Amino acid sequence: MNNPYSILQSHKLRITDCRLEIIQEFLNKNIALSHSDLEETLNKQFDRVTIYRTLKTFLDKDLIHKVLDDSGATKYALCTHGESEHDHSHEHVHFKCEKCGETTCLEDITLPQIKLPKGFEKKEMSLLVQGVCEKCH
Repeated sequence: MNNPYSILQSHKLRITDCRLEIIQEFLNKNIALSHSDLEETLNKQFDRVTIYRTLKTFLDKDLIHKVLDDSGATKYALCTHGESEHDHSHEHVHFKCEKCGETTCLEDITLPQIKLPKGFEKKEMSLLVQGVCEKCH
């Protein structure tokens, strides 16, 4: 499913120009994007608050997930689960290229199970691998 309209429809979201454009950016780039990345590209069409609210809605509806890398900025990546997979995991490896700076989801590589000590409760887990991507190699 790589059509912005069908992605919004499958998540039961109202179709707006901003939502369509942001999804299209994720589809075109196929990497994790920060709010400022989207703002740079779409700032002539939409203000920063509209972009922020759209990202929040997408997070709430499980259309995107957060990606943390070493930059300190929160980035987001489009979820690739199908329409019927609403109970999926975002716990996969992320790869950041040291040359181009792009962060990519490596969804085929799952994170290991970690047993926490008594009294600790896991909320989320992430693993960032850094190196050189296939484009920069």
